[in-house]
Amino acid sequence: MDITTTYMGLSLKNPIIVGASPLTASFDSIKKLEESGAAAVVLHSIFEEQINHEAHELDYFLFKGSESYAEALGYFPEVALSNIESDHYLDEIRHLKENVSIPIIASLNGVSKGGWINYARKLEQAGADALELNITYIPTDADVDARAVEQLYIDALSAVKANVAIPVSVKMNAVFSAPAQMAARLVDAGAEALVLFDRPVHVDIDLENLNALQVIRPSSSRDLSETLRWSAILYKKVNASLCASTGIHTHEDILKAMMSGADAVQMVSSLLKLGEGHIATVLDNLTAWMALKEYESIEQMKGSISLAHTANPAAYQRANYMRLLTDYRY
Repeated sequence: MDITTTYMGLSLKNPIIVGASPLTASFDSIKKLEESGAAAVVLHSIFEEQINHEAHELDYFLFKGSESYAEALGYFPEVALSNIESDHYLDEIRHLKENVSIPIIASLNGVSKGGWINYARKLEQAGADALELNITYIPTDADVDARAVEQLYIDALSAVKANVAIPVSVKMNAVFSAPAQMAARLVDAGAEALVLFDRPVHVDIDLENLNALQVIRPSSSRDLSETLRWSAILYKKVNASLCASTGIHTHEDILKAMMSGADAVQMVSSLLKLGEGHIATVLDNLTAWMALKEYESIEQMKGSISLAHTANPAAYQRANYMRLLTDYRY
């Protein structure tokens, strides 16, 4: 049974990558993940604000609206941050590369075109096997049009690519008006992989304290829909690896992701809930299902239920939509 896969040029022993999270914020935790069967890890994010610790170095766009990040617990304080965090992050990578055998993917979380981009080269020099770029920008100015927002992502990616030779993935969100075109533009700008999708920060209001809240809710398998949809659409349409994220909890979720066209998956919420050992359980169930259905490899099933097999994907999607609503009405 061959469950190996290739993700942006990295050879993985199985499709499970542990995404950026508290799980990938310590050496001991990462060692446990490796021992449990994780094929790679994405380190917890290093933020632009932690690298550009002088406030005047940040780009104007960063302060146009209220930005938040799915791995942050809240806004950063309005004081200059030291660069202790960024130096420590590099030390983490060096230590990990000396003691673990699975690929280490560094994670950069930023939005401007400031000096933090140069930090990407330091991540490569420290030994990172690849880099995941998480660009989160929420436009609150009605005068900023969609194309300008999209260009912000392209510019940040292009600047990072100009500084490194290691593969770079982009963690996309699903709210672009034309995700397929945006995916193609990101690949044209140098992205070797697309991660579908970033986990959104949810907005709520505390009626007791009368203030706004921004919270991170754990995903469930029910959140997998958009990831499957866009993996199936983008499969064979972009010259880049696809990684399914958000809603990957079980071996069934992984199988669905592979069949829709993903090369790998990222797991976080299920591991936070069930522990590192859940990876071994999922892999056992995965191989058992493949044996039962007589699949010999992951490669055999990749993209088998994608829109690459449909002559007119748009018409196919529209027809399914109409049939679903018509059947539901009656």
